Amino acid sequence: MNQEESFTDSDIQSYFFDSYAIFEIIKENKNYQKYVDSEIVITKLNLFELYHGYLKDNNLGLADEIIEKYYSFAEDFDENVIKEAAKMKKELNKRDLSMADCIGYSMAKQFGIKFLTGDEQFKDLENVEHVK
Repeated sequence: MNQEESFTDSDIQSYFFDSYAIFEIIKENKNYQKYVDSEIVITKLNLFELYHGYLKDNNLGLADEIIEKYYSFAEDFDENVIKEAAKMKKELNKRDLSMADCIGYSMAKQFGIKFLTGDEQFKDLENVEHVK
């Protein structure tokens, strides 16, 4: 799906899943069960974080499975997202937000969908679905 298409046209709810959300779904966190059938939007930066996370756990097999399963959900981001994400990272510097999360949050806003995360740093921001 490209950025000109709407993520809100179908009956299925769309979310930008940050890496935390995907880790929790993989761990079968019951609080994330209702999001399993949602339309997933991520970037390749999230795939990097996921792959790296499972490599650190010495789980190359699962890391490879994650790439295969989630690669097709990765969307590209444009210069507006880069600018907005950089501004966000600067403005919220004390929160120590990751570049990937700032980009994901900015993409979610651009696409008109919620940013799904369990990261406490996002809990009080608008357009966030915060789940632990």
